[in-house]
Amino acid sequence: MNQLSSSPINSLKGIINIPGDKSISHRSLILGALSIGVTKIDGLVFSEDTLNLINVLKTMGVKIIKKGKKIIIYGVGIGGLKKPNKTLFMGNSGTATRLMIGVLSNQEFKVNISGDKSLSKRPMSRIIEPLTEMGAEIKSKDGKLPITIKGVNETLPINYNLTIPSAQVKSSILLASLGTPGLTTVIENEITRNHTEILLKLFGANIKIKRKKNKNLISLRGQQELIAKNVKISGDPSSALIVGASALITPNSEIKIKNVNVNKTRFTFFNVLKKMNANIHISKKKYISNEETADITFKSSKLKGIHIGKKTVTGMIDEMPIFSIIASFASTNSSFSGGEELKYKESNRIDTIYNGLLKCKVKVKKKLNGLIIIGNKNKPYGGSTIQSNFDHRIAMSFLVMGTASKKRIKINESNCIKTSFPNFTTLMNNLGAKIS
Repeated sequence: MNQLSSSPINSLKGIINIPGDKSISHRSLILGALSIGVTKIDGLVFSEDTLNLINVLKTMGVKIIKKGKKIIIYGVGIGGLKKPNKTLFMGNSGTATRLMIGVLSNQEFKVNISGDKSLSKRPMSRIIEPLTEMGAEIKSKDGKLPITIKGVNETLPINYNLTIPSAQVKSSILLASLGTPGLTTVIENEITRNHTEILLKLFGANIKIKRKKNKNLISLRGQQELIAKNVKISGDPSSALIVGASALITPNSEIKIKNVNVNKTRFTFFNVLKKMNANIHISKKKYISNEETADITFKSSKLKGIHIGKKTVTGMIDEMPIFSIIASFASTNSSFSGGEELKYKESNRIDTIYNGLLKCKVKVKKKLNGLIIIGNKNKPYGGSTIQSNFDHRIAMSFLVMGTASKKRIKINESNCIKTSFPNFTTLMNNLGAKIS
C-alpha cells in the first residue's frame, strides 16, 4: 500500500524554492513543440504529469532533450506533429489531456488517447463540443477517456461562449485555432487563469484580449507560425500555498518561499487567507517570462473562519482541499458553496474532503455543492487514516494537517503526489516536518 504518515511537530522554519508551476510547464512544452526554432525551458516541474506529456510529444516526432535542469525542445511547427504508432497515454493530467486534444484537432491524422483510472473518470464533453464544431472528429466513451480523434488541417473559426469557467476548455479551443484560416473568439464570462494567453503572446501568436461588460473576449487569428522563445517558470502558487499553510497552522513557524508565481488569476486564495487573519507577507515582486513573481513569507497565525461563494471557489479550485484544512484550525465557522467543479477533479473533492475531516474528528456538514466546517479553538484531533482517492492535493493537504493536529495522520494512495510535487516529502521534512 502506498502510505505516508505525518506526525505533529513543534515548529517549521526555512527558506525554500518549490517546483515550477505545473500549468505553465504543460503549456510551455506544447507551445515549444508547435513553434519554429529551439525553445529552452528553465524551471519545468519534473512531475509524472509533465514527464507523460514529454513522452507524448516525443512519440509524435518532437525532439526534446533534458540538459541539467533545463529542457530543450526542437519545434516542428503548428502542423508538424507526426502520427503516433501507439495510443497516447496521458497519465493523470486533465490539463495536459484537454490541451493536447485541442492541439490534435489541428493535426490531419487519427490518434487514440488514454489515461489512468482517475483521469478516465473525468469529463471531456466540455471540450469535445467546441472542437467538433471546429471540424475535429472525436469519439469517446460517454464523454470520457479513452478518446479517438481525427483532426483536420484547417480547423474552422468559431465564437464560443464559455458557460463553464475553465482555463482548460479556453486553452484547448485557442490551441485548436492556431491552424484556423480566420478569427476564433472565446467569450469568458468568469475570469480564469490566463497562462495560455500570456505564453501565446510570448511565442508570437496573433492574440488579442478585450474587456467588455465584465467579460473577456479572447480572439486569436490562426495560420501564423509561433516563434521559439526561452521560458523561465516560477514556482507553482498552488504548491506554495500547501507548504505555506503548514506554517500558518503550526506554532512558532515561519517559511519563506522564493520566486512564486503571483499571477492575479491565481491570487484569489491569498486574498481569502488575508481575510482569515493569516500572517502572509509578499516581497520582491518582478516579472519572469511575462508572469509576475514574488517571495512569500508565511508565519504562524490565529485564524478566523470565512464564508465564500461560487465566484471565489472558482478562482481557487485547486486550493479548496488546503482551504478546508486551514478552516478546521480557525476559531470560527467557515463554509463554501458553488463548488460543482470540485466533483470533477482528480477525485470528487467535496466528498473526499468531507470524509477526511470527519475521520479526523472535525465537525463538518454537507451543503449543496459545498461544506460547513465548524470552528475549533483547539487543534483537530487527527489520528486517522485518510483515503486520498489518488488525488495529489488531497494527499498533501491532509499530510499538512498531520503536522499540527493532536495525533498522527496516515494517507493511503500517497504516490499520487508525484504527479505534481515529486519532492514534497523531502522539502517538508527539511523544514522540520515528520513525514515518513
